[in-house]
Amino acid sequence: MSQIHATHRPKGVINDWRRFKLDSVDQTVPQNKRELLRQMSSPREDDKERLNRKMSVQEYELIQDEDESCLKRYRKQCMQEMHERLSFGPKFELVYELESGDAFLEVIEKEHRLTLVVVHIYQHGVKGCEELNSCLDCLATEYPSVKFCRIDAVATGASERFSSEVLPALLVYKAGELLGNFLAVTKHFNEEFFATDVEAFLNEYGLLPEREFTACADDEDEGGEVE
Repeated sequence: MSQIHATHRPKGVINDWRRFKLDSVDQTVPQNKRELLRQMSSPREDDKERLNRKMSVQEYELIQDEDESCLKRYRKQCMQEMHERLSFGPKFELVYELESGDAFLEVIEKEHRLTLVVVHIYQHGVKGCEELNSCLDCLATEYPSVKFCRIDAVATGASERFSSEVLPALLVYKAGELLGNFLAVTKHFNEEFFATDVEAFLNEYGLLPEREFTACADDEDEGGEVE
């Protein structure tokens, strides 16, 4: 048997895998294997039959013998490319400091109607405000399509409404509409809390989108084979 079917693997995917394998191959791989990978990834343009051929047993065994980490990197690259194609709208990836009440109103009223806006109202010296700021810094990188902002209660021009008793406060808006109004939000957390706690709290109310693909996926168990 000289050839083997790459079950459930479209020809384009096989060729993409061959090219990726060549690009990522370690220079410590024996010369004969590198040459085989080069032949697998760079077929002659005038030889369509060779380009679209089935995987040979030799190719199949080579792929099976190679380190699993290369396949994981290939999966990650494919997922990133797919995510980029499907991602729409602005990306923020940081927490914006609002300097005035006007800036506060502007971000609520003028942001894109599909953009979720999370505003942290804080005050220096109030317990939990600094910790919540750090949590939002982290979440801003995990949810780049969400616009995270913060504003000092005094800068809002309505400090009488935001006394230290109701801080830190989290307000969530979309298309100018208030979706969530959480005063003294840290009362929902333990004394020591982390970004994952804030994330879980917002998710409990359905106030966060699907999490963006991140490098953290490398640390998760990627059970099963790529079909």
